[in-house]
Amino acid sequence: MTRVKRGSIARKRRTKIRLFTSSFRGAHSKLTRTILQQKIKALVSAHRDRDRKKRDFRSLWISRINAIIAQNKNNVYCIYSQFVYNMYKSQLLLNRKIVAQIAILKGNCLSMIAKEIIKKKNSPETQLREGGRIKEICMIK
Repeated sequence: MTRVKRGSIARKRRTKIRLFTSSFRGAHSKLTRTILQQKIKALVSAHRDRDRKKRDFRSLWISRINAIIAQNKNNVYCIYSQFVYNMYKSQLLLNRKIVAQIAILKGNCLSMIAKEIIKKKNSPETQLREGGRIKEICMIK
């Protein structure tokens, strides 16, 4: 039987893993077992931090909106939760990212949005929809 030289496939696999960890420091880019461990750790961290990044940006947008609302001189809204709740009820389809950009770039535009929400909230159609005057109408009939 002829002699079979082994190791080419394993070497290809190891060099592929080494390319992934080539920028790591010390044994994390030199030793095969440590390279495997660090690759797994890096991929787990990347997966976890993608969700964390979304969470962090959402909290950043909320704090920006809250800061602008608190600074508002008209004091239309002083609480973030009331603002978002009434925006949802008046069916303004603006997400937190867009509202935060509006708040930073044009703060007076955010107060105009808040006033528009109040107009919609006080209109008789929305009071009927929300059940504000339904009892009165039922009593009349």
